[in-house]
Amino acid sequence: MRSSKPILLVEDDQVDAMTVKRALKEIKITNRLNIVNDGEAALKFLKNSENEKPGIILLDLNMPKMNGIEFLKIAKKDDSIKKIPVVVLTTSQEDQDKVDSFNLGVTGYMIKPVGYLKFVEVVKTIDLYWTLSELPD
Repeated sequence: MRSSKPILLVEDDQVDAMTVKRALKEIKITNRLNIVNDGEAALKFLKNSENEKPGIILLDLNMPKMNGIEFLKIAKKDDSIKKIPVVVLTTSQEDQDKVDSFNLGVTGYMIKPVGYLKFVEVVKTIDLYWTLSELPD
């Protein structure tokens, strides 16, 4: 069963962030959605003991300050963060980004589709994974 924990979206593009928010609402995901703009802000959010740890992180790769790969290099070494599933949700189709992401422990790598309906299908796929997975506490 899907966790009731919040979702952390690490995304610098406001249009993409709103599209994720809209897609989650359309497929009736009621978990709180926390949005931060880059990897640096994500680390700060995750290390703040006042914030509930998310059940899943949706991570863009191409961001200012600290990109997704840089975030993963730090997060996956931190015992308090490394067990949180991370799904990369990006426009990058670069093989090296895929290899680097999986080498750094991501759960999945999804390309952001251009059309909204296809975007909803990607979010449904992430939800199905999240619903069926047994996650550690």
